[in-house]
Amino acid sequence: MKDRKEYANSVAMRFTFQLLRILPLTLAFFVTLSSPLPESNQFCDAGVPSSKLLIKGGTVVNAHHQQVADVYVEDGIIVAIKPTIAVGDEVTVIDATGKFVMPGGIDPHTHLEFEFMATETVDDFFSGQAAALAGGTTMHIDFVIPHKGSLTAGFEAYEKKAKKSCMDYGFHMAVTKWDETVSREMEIMVKEKGINSFKFFMAYKGALMINDELLLEGFKKCKSLGALAMVHAENGDSVYEGQKKMIELGITGPEGHALSRPAVLEGEATARAIRLADFVNTPLYVVHVMSIDAMEEIAKARKSGQRVIGEPVASGLALDESWLWHPDFETAAKYVMSPPIRKQGHDKALQAALSTGVLQLIGTDHCAFNSTQKALGIDDFRNIPNGVNGIEERMHVVWDTMVESGQISVTDYVRLTSTECARIFNIYPRKGAILPGSDADIIILNPNSSFEITAKSHHSKLDTNVYEGKRGKGKIEVTIAGGRVVWENNELKVAPGTGRYIKMPPFSYLFDGIDKRDAFYLNSLQAPVKRAKSSS
Repeated sequence: MKDRKEYANSVAMRFTFQLLRILPLTLAFFVTLSSPLPESNQFCDAGVPSSKLLIKGGTVVNAHHQQVADVYVEDGIIVAIKPTIAVGDEVTVIDATGKFVMPGGIDPHTHLEFEFMATETVDDFFSGQAAALAGGTTMHIDFVIPHKGSLTAGFEAYEKKAKKSCMDYGFHMAVTKWDETVSREMEIMVKEKGINSFKFFMAYKGALMINDELLLEGFKKCKSLGALAMVHAENGDSVYEGQKKMIELGITGPEGHALSRPAVLEGEATARAIRLADFVNTPLYVVHVMSIDAMEEIAKARKSGQRVIGEPVASGLALDESWLWHPDFETAAKYVMSPPIRKQGHDKALQAALSTGVLQLIGTDHCAFNSTQKALGIDDFRNIPNGVNGIEERMHVVWDTMVESGQISVTDYVRLTSTECARIFNIYPRKGAILPGSDADIIILNPNSSFEITAKSHHSKLDTNVYEGKRGKGKIEVTIAGGRVVWENNELKVAPGTGRYIKMPPFSYLFDGIDKRDAFYLNSLQAPVKRAKSSS
C-alpha cells in the first residue's frame, strides 16, 4: 500500500499549504443576473471582489458540530472561525445573524454538455454551474464519456468543454469497453489526470451497457488503482425486453418508460453489482438509487460489512411516477429519467434510508433536455432523452424535504449534501468543511425565508422544471465560491473561466482495511491441499 501512503502524504501537504498560501484574485467581468441566463449581453463590469471577507454572527455548521461564530476568509481560503473576530475597514462584512453558515453543496452526479440519445443536454459548463451556484452548490463532479471507447479522447473533449466553467468541478470517468488500452488509460486517468472513480453502465443496451465480464475486469482494475467503482444498476437485457413488450401492447407514451423498467430490475442489477464487488473485494458506489428494491440490497450489504455507498437523487426523494401518466405529453416527458422515478412509497423509504445512514449522500443526475428534445420520443417513449434537472434545486429540495420535516438535523444536511461527498472522493477537508485551511466555498441559509421553484425564475437553459411550483422554507441567500460572493440579493455574479478543475486522489477512506481483508481471505482458504502422489 506504498502508493496509498504517498497519496495521503501529498494530500496532507497540499492542505497544509492552503493554510499559508496567498492567491491574488483575478480581475474579472461578472454576470449580474436575477433571472435565467440570457442569450446575449451576459456580462457587465461588477468590479473586483474583496480578497478579505468576514461572515459575522451566524451558526457555523459542519457535519458533526455547530456553533455561533464569525468566519474570516482571505484570498479564497478560510483563515479563522472564532466567537468574535475584529477586522479593519478593508474587509467586507456579511451579517449572518440568525442564519446557518455551511459548506457549499457538492453534487456528485451531473451531466453537462452530454451527448446522448441523438442530442446534447442544454446546460453547458457555464449555464449549469451558474444555476448550481444560485442554488448553493459550489462544486460538482461530472461524468466524462469516452470517445469511441477512448478514455483519453473523452477526457480531452471534456477539458475543452469545461474551459467556460465558473465554479470548481471534478470528473468521474465512464468505461464502455474493455481491452489493454483501456486498462492503461485507467492508470493514466488516476495517476496523471486526477480521476479516482469509474462508472460502469449495466443498462442502455447497444449504447453504453457493459457485460459482467467487463464489469469484473473493471472492478479489479479499480481496486488495484485505489479508484472507486460506480454502477448504473439496471438489468439492461431485461429493460430491452420490457421496452419491446410495451410497444407490442401499444403503450408508446412516457408511462411506458416506467412500465418497461420496474424496480425489480434495478434491485437485481444492484444485487449483482454488490456481489461481484464483494467477490473482487473492492468498494462500490451505486448511483441514483431510486427504489426500495435497490436500497434494501445496499442495506443488506452494508450490514454484512461490505463497503457499498448508495446515492439517491433529489428527484427520487421528492417526486413520484404519477407525472408520467399526465395527459399532456410535454408535461409527462420531462419526468423521464433512468432508473425511473418510482411509485409513492419509494420516496419515503429513500428518505428514511438517508436519515438512518443506509444511504450516504444526495446527488441530482442533472441531465437537462428541453421540451423540443423530449419531443423526439412523442411517438415512442424509447426515443425520449432520459434526464431531469436538479443542480440548482437540490439544496432547497433536500432542506425542505428532510430538515423541515424533522427527519434529519442541520449537521446531517451538511453531511449528506457536501461533507460525505468530499470524503468519498478524497477531497476533504479542502472541500466539504468550514475549517481553517478549507476552500472558502460557503453558503448562508435563512431557515425563516421561503423559496419557490419555477422554470421562469431558474438559471438553467431548460424551458421546463420537474419541481415547477414547489414552495418551501429555507432559502439560500448567499453563495460564496472560492472566496467570491457569487450569489446575493437574488443576483448571480459569475464569469466563465473562473472555475477550477479539482484533482481527486485515489485511495479514499473506503479502501481502509481492504488489504487486510484480502490477507484474511487467503489465510482462510486452507488451499492448495498437499496430496501424496499415487504410487501406481
